[in-house]
Amino acid sequence: MVMRYGQRLWKLRVLQAEIKMTIRLTPNGNPFTIRLFLANESGYYLDISLYKEVTDPKTGIIKFEAWGTKQGPLHGLPISSPYITKDYLQQKRFQAQSNGTTYVYDFPDMFKQSLMKQWAEYKKDRPNVEIPSQVMSYVELVLDSERHLVEQKRLPGENKIGMVAWKMTLYTPEYVGGRDIIVISNDITHQIGSFSPLEDYVFTRASELARKLRIPRIYISANSGARIGLAEEIKHLFQICWENPDEPEEGFKYLYLSPENYKKVSSMNSVRAELIEDEGESRYKITTVIGKDDGLGVENLRYSGMIAGETSQAYNEIPTISMVSCRAIGIGAYLVRLGQRVIQVENSPIILTGCGALNKLLGREVYSSNNQLGGVQIMHNNGVSHTTATDDLEGVFTILKWLSFVPKVQGEGLPIIDSIDPVEREVQYMPTGAPYDPRWMLAGRPSSANPDIWENGFFDKDTFIEIMRPWAQTIVAGRARLGGIPVGIIAVETRTVEVTVPADPANLDSEAKVLSQAGQVWFPDSAYKTSQAIKDFNRESLPLIIFANWRGFSGGMKDMYDQVLKFGAYIVDALREYTQPILVYIPPYGELRGGAWVVVDPTINLQHMEMYADPESRGGVLEPEGIVEVKYRARDLLKTMHRLDPECIQIRDQLNNPELNTDQRKEFEQKLHLRERHLLPIYHQIALHFADLHDTAYRMQEKGVIQDIVHWRQSRRILYWRLRRLLLQGEATKKILKVKSDLTHGQVESMLRRWFVEVKGAVDGYLWEDNRVVVDWLMDQIDEGNPQSIVFDNIRCICRDAMIDNVKSLLQEHPEVAMDTIVHIMQHVPSTQSAELLRTLSALETNE
Repeated sequence: MVMRYGQRLWKLRVLQAEIKMTIRLTPNGNPFTIRLFLANESGYYLDISLYKEVTDPKTGIIKFEAWGTKQGPLHGLPISSPYITKDYLQQKRFQAQSNGTTYVYDFPDMFKQSLMKQWAEYKKDRPNVEIPSQVMSYVELVLDSERHLVEQKRLPGENKIGMVAWKMTLYTPEYVGGRDIIVISNDITHQIGSFSPLEDYVFTRASELARKLRIPRIYISANSGARIGLAEEIKHLFQICWENPDEPEEGFKYLYLSPENYKKVSSMNSVRAELIEDEGESRYKITTVIGKDDGLGVENLRYSGMIAGETSQAYNEIPTISMVSCRAIGIGAYLVRLGQRVIQVENSPIILTGCGALNKLLGREVYSSNNQLGGVQIMHNNGVSHTTATDDLEGVFTILKWLSFVPKVQGEGLPIIDSIDPVEREVQYMPTGAPYDPRWMLAGRPSSANPDIWENGFFDKDTFIEIMRPWAQTIVAGRARLGGIPVGIIAVETRTVEVTVPADPANLDSEAKVLSQAGQVWFPDSAYKTSQAIKDFNRESLPLIIFANWRGFSGGMKDMYDQVLKFGAYIVDALREYTQPILVYIPPYGELRGGAWVVVDPTINLQHMEMYADPESRGGVLEPEGIVEVKYRARDLLKTMHRLDPECIQIRDQLNNPELNTDQRKEFEQKLHLRERHLLPIYHQIALHFADLHDTAYRMQEKGVIQDIVHWRQSRRILYWRLRRLLLQGEATKKILKVKSDLTHGQVESMLRRWFVEVKGAVDGYLWEDNRVVVDWLMDQIDEGNPQSIVFDNIRCICRDAMIDNVKSLLQEHPEVAMDTIVHIMQHVPSTQSAELLRTLSALETNE
């Protein structure tokens, strides 16, 4: 019954329903009355209460009695109790829901519901896991009189500013002990969610707090752009000086205030006026309207620039996620784009100007709705929105899924969880030479032979989440887990895709176009998508795995005009700046050629990049067809033919006979020509195969351009342990460089290897090449609870030496402060150490 009528009631904005039924439990049982109460105040959580009507034996009053395990709010009340009328909060909710969004103070509960769902999904595969009794806590951040944020507990709806911020602590499966985030949201019920200086200050201070704490920042956008307004105190007082009072249509001269009215507003500094004498009276001619209230015009634009700059800075320092609910207009649209990772709820346009204003500008009715300008069919297809959601609840759940991949504090370790998908298993799905869906390679698929059997892909089952799917479809980007390690993914579409370019209603000559894009090729949009995804993953501190399978860049005239060269260079920039491990892997039957190889070559970032290849993969400057066209032309094929074909050799020997007459020579030449024509196709295939043999993975390995050859079936296990090792080495390297920053990464790796040999012994020193052994050793060594860690012991020694070197260098540069330094040290060390220091100094003086 609920499923049958629920959607209809919600569309009609019916938030509460009561159903009265008479039932009997058995065919011969006594009938009795029950009442079903349904409540959906917030729009995302359905509260169901069931009551039985019972008569009080003493008073005879019919009352509600809870029926079932849940005791509802009406339990024990007479059935004649009046219904609760709509309160202030319900009015706010109704206003927000009428705009197609959630009331701002309902979002914390929405996070709670999504966390419960996340825990339920996590527990489904892990029955022994206990869900915490408290999945989240939060406190509101309020702007004080000095425009600083303070934590404050207050009731929903008490805000006087149309921007609300919280500091939330989420107890997630990745961080059972809790992780903090900052959530900022517009209040659509306050001045339709517009931005004034006060809203901008709340936004800026909350974002600055997120950057200070190095925690993720979430922005929920439901706004109408910068606020516009007029000075209401002047609007009701000004008067008009007409050119002809009897004929107003002839125009007016100026606006003015009477002396009495000017006196009322002069102390407010809301108007600039000059005193004049006109028409026989004194008047204050209005030259400028300032307004007594802040936030009427251009100042809103100034502070909009402030929050735009803050969002740009936040994207570079911490993970930023935005969800568009209802709409994002003007500065609101720029904020979500500057934060990059955008979740767009359906029917929530992202626009710069509303359709009504554009229609007036164009002078005709061109656009029928804001969704036509910036709905999901526009913003998801052009990559501004990374994903979409059907409603706010799904959008919040997507936020939590994205957060599960990033560290709780920027710069700390990744949220690695225990994977239920074994690391040691083989990759069951095998890519083919024919075009295929690359998502099968990443996430797996049902077997083509038996749909009931699942062929596992490279990553952990059910962890792959794709982003920006409709845009630049020749690239597949997303996040997944490898043995519980969160990673960013770039893969390549091998099939031909179609791109639809919509017609612009404002241009009568424009037409919709459908363009085809070949697989395994970088086009301008897909190159830009690749660079953008890499930048996002880098700022999330995610390791990156690139499944490289490109034949090159599309270099046609239109693509060159569309800046494919610029966007290809962006890929190099993004990889060079990357600070986490990057594994480039050429899958079976994949190929990496020409400029495509150049922009992902490990020499771009030797510190973090490594390349691997399957034995069946290929890499080279050109494809075999191109190489043969240039380096193995027809004359070279004929030479090979004459060298290897017995019949050609015999005919050529006969042609070399000096006793042949002209007719016989022509006959043999014709035979040779026919034989060459007959063999030319097969020798062309031989040439292609010969050229292809120059592009094998074994030649790549021999030339040192790849790290190793990794078979696809074993790639999951091998690359997992390699990635795990690189992450642990990176963690140890950070600890070492923190105390001695002048070391190079090569020197740090040599130190780690030396310490490994000290622990394992020279005989087992070769195990340094075994990733799994090194992972076990590093996990033991960087465990702060290990009192015998040789790594920490050496780090302490390095720290001591570094401090001594710093003191030495400072005293050499400023010898005049040596005595003051010694005195200062003597004053601040314990008495036992000061006595030891004096004895040491005395001994040094004696030795001299």
